[in-house]
Amino acid sequence: MSRPSGPNSTKWVGRSARVARLGAKVGVTHLGTAARKVFADAERRSELDTKKQIATAQHVTEELGQMKGALMKLGQMASYLDDALPEPLRAALATLQNSAPPMSAELASAVIAEELGAAPDRLFAEWDPTPIAAASIGQVHRAIIIDKATGEERAVAVKVQYPGVDTAIAADLKNANILGTILKQGFGGLDPADMVEEIKDRLTEELDYRREAANQQRFADFYRGHPAISIPDVVPEFSSSRVLTTELVSGHTWSEVLDWDQDERDAIAETMFRFVFRSLYRLRSFNGDPHPGNYIFHRNGKVTFLDFGLVKDFTVDEMATFETMVRLAAVEHDVPGFRTILEGAGMLQPDAPVDTADVGTYFSRFYEPISQHRNITWTPEYASGIVRHTFDRSSPISQYASVPRAFVFIQRINLGLYALLGDLNAAGNYRAIAEELWPFMQSPPSTPLGKAEAEWLKTHAANTKS
Repeated sequence: MSRPSGPNSTKWVGRSARVARLGAKVGVTHLGTAARKVFADAERRSELDTKKQIATAQHVTEELGQMKGALMKLGQMASYLDDALPEPLRAALATLQNSAPPMSAELASAVIAEELGAAPDRLFAEWDPTPIAAASIGQVHRAIIIDKATGEERAVAVKVQYPGVDTAIAADLKNANILGTILKQGFGGLDPADMVEEIKDRLTEELDYRREAANQQRFADFYRGHPAISIPDVVPEFSSSRVLTTELVSGHTWSEVLDWDQDERDAIAETMFRFVFRSLYRLRSFNGDPHPGNYIFHRNGKVTFLDFGLVKDFTVDEMATFETMVRLAAVEHDVPGFRTILEGAGMLQPDAPVDTADVGTYFSRFYEPISQHRNITWTPEYASGIVRHTFDRSSPISQYASVPRAFVFIQRINLGLYALLGDLNAAGNYRAIAEELWPFMQSPPSTPLGKAEAEWLKTHAANTKS
């Protein structure tokens, strides 16, 4: 790799030296440090296949071009809903669920050198050239850095973006109308233009790891000290637009959690539910990719949430609409009022020739788990039924239903989170939990985690004021 020349060359060399000093090795370090234990516990989850590894940036463009970069991402997002989708839509998405091959060690090293000013073996006290996980547009490596403030070792996860992925996805998005064609399979009244634009904007944002770093740190700061929810801190001095370095966390995988006792699975489910809706109502943000591969699980209901590249922020007015819909559908059961808000939000064509009671039945299906105080058990059948209901073109309502831009990713709460809760067979009074989270109610805690969270919220509020 050649170094830049001209007016910026001095700046590049200075940054190279500065960053290299940050990661300077400190000699033989005791192998029993906490950082190295975390480093060792973070098992490799994806081994390089030397026959298929990507060796050059041009190769990246070719691979993702063949896989239809942005469409591949859409397919990955829907992969865990696959069985519940109608056959035409399922078949279309089935061709888009491949993962790109991993980068070679040399290519990953070149990206880091270009972005951070030095090769990883100079930047980091220790660097594992074999990735531990695949990311949607890159891959994750484990490393150890020397904290510049304390001089102590820190285990970190380094996400490296495929070089050229921006070109591949940009080219793909020029032909993104096929997204509308695929999505219109489920909604007869859908005007796909806004939906396609929303997906394009979010996927384009995901290419910028600086934006993801800001998103992740915002969530990490908000949830700091939470009894069950944690988000790894970003290490900004080792991050850039194509490299994102965060704390490395070890724990259990989704497949392991599914073998845990039901009490443990119930606790995990409650934590995920609280994370999604606490973030929505307090941060006005939603992490738009609720996929189990983005979570690391721990005992006693604790979950570490990863991957904040696909975050959707909502306006005050949009949140007011969401809250009104929940209040009318699940609390007041005001069907005429509910229909009015649906029409105003663009989810139902105004004056559609359908009975208001049928409208209430169709749309309130999404609120069933929180429509009344009762203990429920989430099941895969219920979760897949919600997906089938969403794409049920036999219903006359669906012919007049649409998905406005603001709702494109919030709909994934129903389709994504419900699928995960169903896999866990989670049980509990989710109406009571929801009432703790709704801004228009904020009821007293209903579970042990609710009580712990209430105490955390008091501390959080005090810290925010100070």
